[in-house]
Amino acid sequence: MTEAVEVRHDWTRSEIEALLDLPLMDLLWRAQGVHRASNPGYHVQLASLLSVKTGGCEEDCAYCPQSMHHSSDVTGQPELQVAPVLERAKAAKQAGADRFCMGWAWREIRDGAPFEAMLQMVSGVRALGMEACVTAGMLTDHQAQRLAEAGLTAYNHNLDTSPEHYNKIITTRTFQERLETLERVRQAGVTLCCGGIIGMGETVGDRASMLQVLASINPHPESVPINALVAVEGTPLEELPPIDPIELVRMIAVTRILMPGSRVRLSAGREQLSQEAQILCLQAGADSIFYGETLLTTGNPAVEADRELLRTAGVQANWLTSSEKLAA
Repeated sequence: MTEAVEVRHDWTRSEIEALLDLPLMDLLWRAQGVHRASNPGYHVQLASLLSVKTGGCEEDCAYCPQSMHHSSDVTGQPELQVAPVLERAKAAKQAGADRFCMGWAWREIRDGAPFEAMLQMVSGVRALGMEACVTAGMLTDHQAQRLAEAGLTAYNHNLDTSPEHYNKIITTRTFQERLETLERVRQAGVTLCCGGIIGMGETVGDRASMLQVLASINPHPESVPINALVAVEGTPLEELPPIDPIELVRMIAVTRILMPGSRVRLSAGREQLSQEAQILCLQAGADSIFYGETLLTTGNPAVEADRELLRTAGVQANWLTSSEKLAA
């Protein structure tokens, strides 16, 4: 069973809401067809994520424990230097990752020594033969160009939520500024890593609206992380309940249908999912997971658990040995 792959940039909100509202079996069937046509062999990319500069962020993102506006702010950890970061990248590669993502809790990139160190980290990660991704807030055209020259593979800058729900989550940066950042990255020739978070009190219509914005980008973002809120004590969203895992499955399936060629990344919130729910997410179209000890400042499943997950699901990942692949 394969679904004809349709690449569109003109999806309407009502069309996307209709997809989100499909009976689950019908939605999974459709997403599976698109996914198999777009991902022959059913491969899953492994990515590792390291927080280089943690806490003290000037943004007031309601979900984030790194905001200086919240009592959860985790300031106090020293900013990592180039050599330790590259050692972590080497360890991630040895564990099987082929993408290394680095995060800075900034509203925007600052020029000077921290930015020069970032460029060295990007070059060093690329020299290891890995993809390099950075998330560090807004940036200028010149900074985007310098990151491209250093070999940056991707820049992560999530929309987080819909334009309509955005001001309930963030007030220190506008939705339009996010779009402008994405355009600067694209103009520099760096690929986009851009997705969002569900479970922040948004409606299904908000989810459809966010996906509409993402699917309207031409070409589509090469990487689309789909996150479930991890409600952290001390943040404004601390009392929100965990989402039903099926809602995450639906979101991933629709993302796969809308953006057939994008990597759909099962990201934050994965630790809260059972193995069965994670396998459903993989079936729905997720083809990348973050793995390792932490995901910035929240937990992430352990490497051995991920090995077992992918073996059980029967999907291919580059850290599986030949015998493990055959067994899968």
